[in-house]
Amino acid sequence: MDKQRMEELYDYPAPHSFRVSVIAEDIDALGHANNAVYLRWLEQVAWSHSQSVGVDFAEFDRLRRAMVARRHELDYLAPCLAGDKLEVCTWVCDTKRAGFNRRYQIIRLADGVTVMRALTRWACINMETGRPTRMPPEFVEAYYSSH
Repeated sequence: MDKQRMEELYDYPAPHSFRVSVIAEDIDALGHANNAVYLRWLEQVAWSHSQSVGVDFAEFDRLRRAMVARRHELDYLAPCLAGDKLEVCTWVCDTKRAGFNRRYQIIRLADGVTVMRALTRWACINMETGRPTRMPPEFVEAYYSSH
């Protein structure tokens, strides 16, 4: 699928994304990708995006702050089958002092169908206490500039 067509399919402009193929190990007893596999793809694209803006484990450790998932909302819209090629997209939105929402869209490349939409609420925690805290300016700058 060409770039212009993909841009027309995105829920929001300029996602951070990667492509994945559904493999045999992703398939469950019902013959389609298991629900937990979708969540794994969302985690992978979120982490890939975070690393791309400079918020990685080294930065977590340096600042003693980390981002953790507080809530996932997953809307499964169509099944994925072995061999399907997908684009897994993410956008950071609704940045707040102590966290942000991250939206996701998974598009099947063969037909342009959106197979999933999701939202995760991410919170910043103090790594010493495990308690919620404000995001350090470095996180705010990195995530805000990415959307």
